Amino acid sequence: MLLHIIAGARPNFMKIAPIIEAIETKKAQGMKIDYRLIHTGQHYDKKMSGDFFEQLGIPEPHANLEAGGGTQAEQTAAIMVRFEKELMTHPSDLVLVVGDVTSTMACAITAQKMGIKVAHVEAGIRSGDWGMPEEINRLVTDSITNYFFTTSDVANDNLLKSGIEKERIFFVGNTMIDTLLKQEPKFIQPPFWNELHLKEKQYLVMTLHRPSNVDNPEQLKQLLNVLEKGTKQLPVIFPVHPRTRNNLEKFGIKLNHVKMVDPMGYLEFNYLVKQAKGVITDSGGITEETTVMGIPCMTLRNSTERPETCTIGTNELLGSDPAALEKALQNLFEGKWKKGSIPPLWDGKAAQRIVKELSTIYSL
Repeated sequence: MLLHIIAGARPNFMKIAPIIEAIETKKAQGMKIDYRLIHTGQHYDKKMSGDFFEQLGIPEPHANLEAGGGTQAEQTAAIMVRFEKELMTHPSDLVLVVGDVTSTMACAITAQKMGIKVAHVEAGIRSGDWGMPEEINRLVTDSITNYFFTTSDVANDNLLKSGIEKERIFFVGNTMIDTLLKQEPKFIQPPFWNELHLKEKQYLVMTLHRPSNVDNPEQLKQLLNVLEKGTKQLPVIFPVHPRTRNNLEKFGIKLNHVKMVDPMGYLEFNYLVKQAKGVITDSGGITEETTVMGIPCMTLRNSTERPETCTIGTNELLGSDPAALEKALQNLFEGKWKKGSIPPLWDGKAAQRIVKELSTIYSL
């Protein structure tokens, strides 16, 4: 059996690493399974790609489609055209896509158009917000997927309600947590730790990237104003994308307790998160990692595709109102944050379950 594994953007890399390792293990044990790793090039700069491959031990891709840049439509089209050529040259039994980025949707469509079955890792998650490009990617991908590998009971229910037969749904857990648990002993203290005089539980971490938070000058000013005033003078470490940094300069926003740093590798960033008093984010994946590490997390969004991080884990969905962030920070500093627990099957063995299910499906 030959499968193509698709990686295109930073969130994908953490999810494919344990799958590749599980395949290599079974292959060494005699299972007739092999793969081609395809990097679509959706994220193509060093910090968003190269560092992650090196730190997570991901092998060099068999092909890089170099399809980054352009509008959503241009990027989708470039990936589809180039992936079609890849499949023509190297026919496949199955295309395995992960997550909800543009590459996930584009490669799933291409595979099905060529009569190749698709397996979707992290299938079934939904935010209900069609204003998010990722939600469109999820809906399209799951509408043409053959095998669904899920992270939660909520995702299972979403798929069942959409008419997917339960025989095609496999509750395996979360491969991103596989990576987190494996790499946790290797976390690296970031180079600015001593320079900024950071101490365990004496700082916060923030990540913001959604246009609703970083492209709206009033929204961004109000959020940062709350952080400047409501963190008991503790520093807030803000790994900031160059575009967001430019916005801060353009909007004339001055920062004191919020410390801007460059984007980090996986091992450095998660060291920072693990030692933090709390995390403020508008990302989905970080809410999963903070849940497993037991770190209080405040999500600046109106919806989440990972509700288990709120109902079971340490995450709270605050919406976009800066006043809600102010109240959440107050609860954090008063020691009122919920403890949380870890969702079922987030145990570091999801990739092994995926390969086991594939071996059964294809009688390997």
